This record gives sequence, C-alpha cells and structure tokens, in this order.
Amino acid sequence: MQITESLQTEYKSNFNDTVIETLTAFANTKGGKVIIGVDNSGNPLKNFSVVQKWVNEVKNKTRPSIIPDIEAVIYEGHTVIEMSMNEFPIKPIAFKGRYYKRVENSNHQLSLGEITHLHLKTFNNSWDSYITNDYTPESISIEKVNRFIDKANKLKENPIADDPLTVLYKYELIKESQLTNACHLLFSDKEVFQATIEMGRFSAPTLIKDAQTLRSDLFSEVEKVLQFIKKHINKEYIITGGAQRQERWQYPMDAIREIVINMIVHRDYMHHGDSSIKIFNNSIEFFNPGTLPSSISVEQLISGHYISEARNKKIATIFKEAGEIEKYGSGIQRIINSFDNSNLKTPLFENFQHGFRVVVFSDLTEKVGEKVGGKLTNNQQSILNMMHSSPYISANELSVKIGISSRKIEENIKKLKEAGIIKRVGAAKGGHWEIINKA
Repeated sequence: MQITESLQTEYKSNFNDTVIETLTAFANTKGGKVIIGVDNSGNPLKNFSVVQKWVNEVKNKTRPSIIPDIEAVIYEGHTVIEMSMNEFPIKPIAFKGRYYKRVENSNHQLSLGEITHLHLKTFNNSWDSYITNDYTPESISIEKVNRFIDKANKLKENPIADDPLTVLYKYELIKESQLTNACHLLFSDKEVFQATIEMGRFSAPTLIKDAQTLRSDLFSEVEKVLQFIKKHINKEYIITGGAQRQERWQYPMDAIREIVINMIVHRDYMHHGDSSIKIFNNSIEFFNPGTLPSSISVEQLISGHYISEARNKKIATIFKEAGEIEKYGSGIQRIINSFDNSNLKTPLFENFQHGFRVVVFSDLTEKVGEKVGGKLTNNQQSILNMMHSSPYISANELSVKIGISSRKIEENIKKLKEAGIIKRVGAAKGGHWEIINKA
C-alpha cells in the first residue's frame, strides 16, 4: 500500500473491536477508512478471509448505530477489505459506552467536556445558550445591561430603544423567564465563580509580589485584567516636541486587550479549572481552560488560514454587538501584527495541558542578543522563550520541543550562561531557570 496510517486511514490485520473503535472515531471526526487484511506497513496478508457479518457487528455495537461502507479490493493478488466511514451528522457516536475521536493516526477517548461540546455542536448550539436553573432574572444587574446597550448604540444606525429586560429576551439571553448561562456570565450582579481569573505578578517563578482573584461579569473582567497588567508593566514617556508627551507601554496594549478578550470569550466555562495570568519581568503568560477545536491547528491559527469557531456563541455575539470584537477569526493576526510593528518577538500560541496558552515577550531578545556577540540564533531564542513560559523545563524537554539534539541544547545553554543571560537557581533536579535582564 502507498498510503500510510494517518488521520483518516488505519491498517488492521483482521477484524476486531479496535476496528469498530476506529470507525466510531472517524464518525466523530472527519471520516476515514480502515484497511483490513494488511500488516502495520500496509502489506497484504496471505490467506486472509472475509466474514460477511462484520457490518452487522458494527451496527450492533455502536450507539447511535452506524453502518460503514465495505468493499473488497485486490492488491498484489490478495484480497483486502476497505471499511469506510463518513463523518456522522449526529454526534457523538459511542462504542461500548465510550466515545472516541481521531487525532493524527490514533484514537483518543473523549473527555466529558468534549462529549458535551460535540453534542451541542451537532445541533448548532453552545453551552452558553442553555438555560441555567441556578440563577434567576433577579440576579441580573440592569445597570450592566444598560451599559451594554449604550456601547452597542454607538455602533448602530438604528439604536436600541427597548428596555433592558426586552433586550435580554430579544437576544435570547432570557428564555421562558429563565436565564441562560451567557446572561449570568455577562450581566450578573453577584460574583461569578465560573469566570474566576487568577492573576499574579512574579519576581521569580515561585515568588509572587502581588496577586488578585477576579470573579465578576465578563465585561468588567476585561477592564480589571487590563488595570492589573498596566499596574505591573513598564511605561515610558516620549517627548515629541508637540503639546503633549506620548506614552509607550512595555507591550502593545491593543494586542494585550485582544488577548484578554479572546481568553474571556473563548474560555471553556464548563471546565473546573480557572483562567490565569502570570506577569514576569519580561513576559506575560495567559492561560485559559479549553484547547483549540480539533479542526484548527496552532499553525492554521497563526497563519490565519482557518474558519473561526466560537465556543460560546451567545457571549461572542454580545461582545461583537458591543464593539469588543471587530471580526470573528481576525484577532490573532492583529495581535501578531501589533507585536511585529512594535519590533517585539511574535507571541507564543500553544495548546497546553487542558487549555490554551499565549505567552508575550518584551524586548528581552533584542537586548540580550548583544551579549552573545550579536543577534540570538533561532534556537537560543526558542530556549529563552520556553524558559520564560516554563522555568522548570528540563534540557531533555527543550530538546524534544525544539527538535535538536541534547548536545546542541547544552551548548546553547552554556553560551547563554556565559553571556550572563540565564542562570540556574537550585539543584539540577527541582531547580528552575531564571532570565537575567541586565539591560
């Protein structure tokens, strides 16, 4: 066979339960085919026999039942079987009570949150549009709704003239006199524990100088996060000769605002974990529960070659109405362009553990480049970036993530140490890296 195992192709020597598991993973993802009667390299096996009851077995062991297409193919004089499964319109499909998705060339069991998202997506819905029985309309702040109306009216040719309660009904934030999850998150008059954001200013990886916990409505959180960041980053004044001096922050604040809005709008509010923001001397780390959708890779996100998929459709709609979101899917490019225009390194975007992480860097790499005899190499920049975002990272982990040998990692670390750019704090095991900014 010329085709290798991939996102949509798998080889099996014979029919068994793992074939059915793979077919359900294909049904829950983008479809695919299992080629039966071949070895792991795709070579046909001799004396392979076909059993006609396979399709019925797939049908009986899946819920809802799926029926794959089956075709006998002659390859190199031997018969092999192709069982094909298209992406199923109603998801998720279960095999023996378990749900799977296809990731690269293997099957992965879905988490409870992923099962819920997949089910809601099937009906073109999202969690935030569902009614919550935990709160009542009396818990909503009319003043906050009015502030939203004022923001939205600044952008509308035909301003909203309805009273706040009617507005909530028209946007389907209240249904049948009950609040949706989105309405509670957006306009609650009380603390919103589902929207908790932990913020900290770190002078070292384990030393916190200042900390704050937010549990407010989502619009308020945007402003409070930005206030905390501005409190802990540098600002300089530039005299231009004009009537007023100009302010320049350590980071482009338009891009920082975009990152904050993205993390609040696209957070997985069903996950028990909290969002977090860690401010270091020369970097800020933003973490959010909820990884990218499986249909979007980090590379596609950075390049802009993807179709935006809002995890929280109601929240995204209200933020767009208020002018906080300009256009779906364009925010990442604006962030990258803003850092590029400020002559700063491109932020790091990555799926990390159970969520998504963005790390932004100030002018560290430009300043420290002078200490190693000129501009930092790409590998040295990558090492610094990863040490910023993960101070406890090991040399072996750096080798795997960057894709160079352990010997090369050690050589670059030695150069960075000799230049006085980094230092090791603590023992080889249990210690951490510290970036030294002497500029």
